[in-house]
Amino acid sequence: MKITKNMRISKLLLHSFCLLLCLSFSVKAQSEDDAIKTCVNNYLDGVLKGDAARLNLAFHPTAMLRTVNTNTGALQDIPVAKFIATTPAGGIETKGGSTKLVGYSYIGVSALATVELRFGDFKYVDLLSMLKFGNDWKIVSRVFSRTDLDSQVKGTATSASPVAATNKPAVKKSSSANVKPKADDGW
Repeated sequence: MKITKNMRISKLLLHSFCLLLCLSFSVKAQSEDDAIKTCVNNYLDGVLKGDAARLNLAFHPTAMLRTVNTNTGALQDIPVAKFIATTPAGGIETKGGSTKLVGYSYIGVSALATVELRFGDFKYVDLLSMLKFGNDWKIVSRVFSRTDLDSQVKGTATSASPVAATNKPAVKKSSSANVKPKADDGW
């Protein structure tokens, strides 16, 4: 059987297409990781250098920063605009501070990252909740604790197997409060 020039070109094009298709799947997974790291690094670099533009890139405009007031025990909410406006000029770097990405995870349009903001004798550990808007990840919530430098994040193990469902029969209730909503509202 004689292979014509057109058949060789067709075969080469088919192989090239398959290779590009395979590469596009690995690039997609890598680009999600890179996009999340870009968001987190915008936050870390913004805090480190006092760069409001980088902080604005990292945060969604409606983001909240939350902690417990150690004096009153009350929930303390700080709007992101106030946080950015009060970030020290020159950042925490000028005060001997440093930053570190401890880890992150994601699925779908949700991501979580744990970071540290280290100072001379203490650190903040931030748990950053992020959501994906279009192609960009944005921090929507920063929950943070001020801790000693030697404190470590606990409970970071992952489950080895899914939790088994119980075989209890479902109880039907007539209340509409138990009906699963059709919208993607967290149920």
